Amino acid sequence: MTRYHTPVMLDPCVEALQPAPGRIFLDGTIGGGGHAEALLERTGPDGKLIGLDVDDEALAAAAERLARFGERVRLVQANFSEMRTVCENLSGVDGVLLDLGVSSRQFDAAERGFSFQQDGPLDMRMDRRLERTAADILREASYEELMRIFRVYGEEPASKRLAAAIVQSREKQPITRTRQLAELIERVKGRGRRNLHPATLVFQALRIVVNDELAQLNCGLEAALDVCKPGGRVAVIAFHSLEDRIVKDFMRRKSAECVCPPGLPVCRCGQRRQLRLVSRKPIWPAADEVARNPRARSARLRVAEKL
Repeated sequence: MTRYHTPVMLDPCVEALQPAPGRIFLDGTIGGGGHAEALLERTGPDGKLIGLDVDDEALAAAAERLARFGERVRLVQANFSEMRTVCENLSGVDGVLLDLGVSSRQFDAAERGFSFQQDGPLDMRMDRRLERTAADILREASYEELMRIFRVYGEEPASKRLAAAIVQSREKQPITRTRQLAELIERVKGRGRRNLHPATLVFQALRIVVNDELAQLNCGLEAALDVCKPGGRVAVIAFHSLEDRIVKDFMRRKSAECVCPPGLPVCRCGQRRQLRLVSRKPIWPAADEVARNPRARSARLRVAEKL
C-alpha cells in the first residue's frame, strides 16, 4: 500500500495524547491515517477513533490504511469545526488531534494546485465541494482585496506591488495556472532568499482564504474543548505563525483564571480556567525527523489538558 502522507511528529503527538486501551480519540485532520493508526494500535483492543477530513482522497487513503481496525474506526467527511455534531451521541472523547498542515499528497498532486513546484490549475480547495478556487479569487478580487489577502494571510512584504501586477496581468490574460502565477511573482520580487521561493507567501495566503482556514481553526479549537472529557487533551500541530498564534492565544486564554484588563480592582470577566498547559512552549520536531522529512521543519506542537 502506498503511503498517502508521512505523519509529522508522530511520537510526540502520541505521547502527548496518552493513549490507553478503551480510550476514544478524534483526529480532526486524518489525512492518510498515520497518526490515527498509531493511536488505534495503542488503544486496543477496544479503543475507538473518529477521523474527520474534508478531502475525499484523504478519507479513501485513511480507510484503506485503517481497514484492519474494523468497527473501531469511524470516518466522516467533515471539517474539524463540525466535530460537535459528529460527536453529539458521545459523552466525550479522551483527546483531539489537529494536524493543520497540507499533506504531502496534496502538495505533490499537480491537479490540486497547492504547489508552485509543478504546473497545475490554481485550485487549492482541500474540500472539492467548495465552489471558489484560487483562480476565482485572482480573477474577481479587487486590487485592495488582493493586497489585504497577501498582507494579512501571507504576511507578504510586497503585497502592494504583487496586487498591482496581478490586476494588470489579468486584464491581458486570466491567471489560472500555478506556474503562471509563480513566474509573475518571481518577475515582481526577484529570486529572493534561496531557502524561500518568492511565491511561498502568496500561495499560503490564497490557500488560507480558499479554505477559510483561520476561521475554521478558531471554531475548531472551541469545539475541541467542548467534546473533550475532563482530563482529555487537545494537541495541535501548526506550520506557520498565523495558525500557531491562534492556537497559542486560545490555550493561554483558556488556561487563565482571569482575562480582565490590567488594573481593575476586582475581576469582572467571570473567566473559569478550562485548560492546563502541558507545555508552555511549543514542541519542535527532532533534527533526525527534519532530516528524513524536510516538510516537518516548520511544524510546532502545542498541547493542553481539559480540567
